[in-house]
Amino acid sequence: MSHSYLYQSLIGLAGLLCCLLPCSAQDTRVVPGDERTEIYLPMLEGKRVAVFSNHTGVVNGQHLLDLLLEEGVDVTAIFSPEHGFRGGADAGAHVDSSADPQTGIPILSLYDGKSRKPSAATMRKFDLLLVDIQDVGLRFYTYYITLCRLMDACAEHGRRVVILDRPNPNGHYVDGPLLDMKLKSGVGWLPIPIVHGMTLGELARMVNGERWLPQGRVCPLTVVPCLNYTHQTRWELPIAPSPNLPDMKSVYLYPSTCLFEGTPVSLGRGTDRPFQVYGHPRMKGCSYSFTPVSRPGAKNPPLEGQRCWGVDLSRLSDEAIWQAGVNLHYVIDAYHRMGQPEGFFRRFFDQLAGVDYVSRMIKEGKRADEIKACWAKDVEQFKRQRRPYLLYEE
Repeated sequence: MSHSYLYQSLIGLAGLLCCLLPCSAQDTRVVPGDERTEIYLPMLEGKRVAVFSNHTGVVNGQHLLDLLLEEGVDVTAIFSPEHGFRGGADAGAHVDSSADPQTGIPILSLYDGKSRKPSAATMRKFDLLLVDIQDVGLRFYTYYITLCRLMDACAEHGRRVVILDRPNPNGHYVDGPLLDMKLKSGVGWLPIPIVHGMTLGELARMVNGERWLPQGRVCPLTVVPCLNYTHQTRWELPIAPSPNLPDMKSVYLYPSTCLFEGTPVSLGRGTDRPFQVYGHPRMKGCSYSFTPVSRPGAKNPPLEGQRCWGVDLSRLSDEAIWQAGVNLHYVIDAYHRMGQPEGFFRRFFDQLAGVDYVSRMIKEGKRADEIKACWAKDVEQFKRQRRPYLLYEE
């Protein structure tokens, strides 16, 4: 074989590899449901469509709403969750109904402090509800509760729900006690663990299958699944899902540190490390400190302007956080550093934990691993219960 022929062959092979590599990368890239337009756009033809989404509903750099309008879809209403359609409101803040300034389409807030469920008049404005929103897979993260209320309204009025599924950044494990339904609240609506390990599409399928909607109603449901996703896929969010979950460290620590919302301790709202630190002016034996200040997405945070002594968790490795799962050590540590004060655990703590035995056992002096052992069987039972509804390999 001549050197010239060999050279040309190698050049040709290199060119072929260059062509194939992008295809290979494309074949293995996680593809969220909203990118699979060939599946769901035909479903919308001739329909009046309502959209449940927020700032995370982005398809290849373009908001889903703009994509739909470009495709000629008749979008008649937008439903917005906690934090609003553009995602800038504080946690729990009332979000008024308005209109999208770019399109003029009515935004019907489900977090205005009054109507957490759409009225019959609202339901007459659309034929199909399209859902595209990034969840983080936790029982007290309220987007799924809004979805459940919308599913219930759609079940009553015969409207189909189409969920454009997205990966769950906490989808690789299940942990925490099952919600005791006597503690059902705005931060816990279903009998599921703190970390349920399901996508919104899977969870919606379970809601239907287990008849968890009021009066056992079932909602007409279609889920457009992700491609190339499994429950062991580490999915880094391209857009922060809410103002106080600015990065993946906050997302990973959130299952454990959110419990501080039910105590006097600050979890870092009003700092650049929300859910990554905890502290209080009266915490003892700490060299680290921070001072919460009012800022966009965290107006008037707890302990605003007060120097809080505490602990910085931001340098923990992701692997250490995943291995610990729901970690009660932080709350127990703060409780003891503050001298085990009366009233440390508020009613809201039990609502977040989903059970009342966690706070009781901490006050009794139990260790984190002893308490965690109490929900181990519930976790295994839930994993069996959810299996028929999973869309992705565990």
